[in-house]
Amino acid sequence: MAQAILTQDVESLGERGTVVDVSAGYLRNYLIPRKLAQPATAGAIEAAKQRMEAADRAKRDAENRAQENAALLQRTVLTIPAQAGDDGRLFGSVTTTDIADAIRDARGIKVDRRKIALEEPIRHIGTHMVVVEVADGVHATVKTMVVEQK
Repeated sequence: MAQAILTQDVESLGERGTVVDVSAGYLRNYLIPRKLAQPATAGAIEAAKQRMEAADRAKRDAENRAQENAALLQRTVLTIPAQAGDDGRLFGSVTTTDIADAIRDARGIKVDRRKIALEEPIRHIGTHMVVVEVADGVHATVKTMVVEQK
């Protein structure tokens, strides 16, 4: 049996980065030509460990940044001016794109407009609580004030 380090997830063998025992022919004729694995030498195993550790560190850093951005957005109050009639009804509407632009202008945080939970565009002057997904599983509620443009 030969040992191989998987460079991609292989359904029947395991996940990326794991060391598996396979037959020499399977490794030589199937896994290596398809770039699914590489032979497991001492140097390759050490490099794979370092890559896995670096990926874990990067993931933790991204989660920490997402938590910090969510805390910052939680304290943010956005003011969006819009033209409105006498009854407080807007001539247009405030959409997720407008809110994403306001967040970028106010805090310098880029938020994808599709990650802003707004069931329908805002069409009235007033204060609205908008839920923003900063990262997977990290949400923040942003207080958004729509005021009449003078």
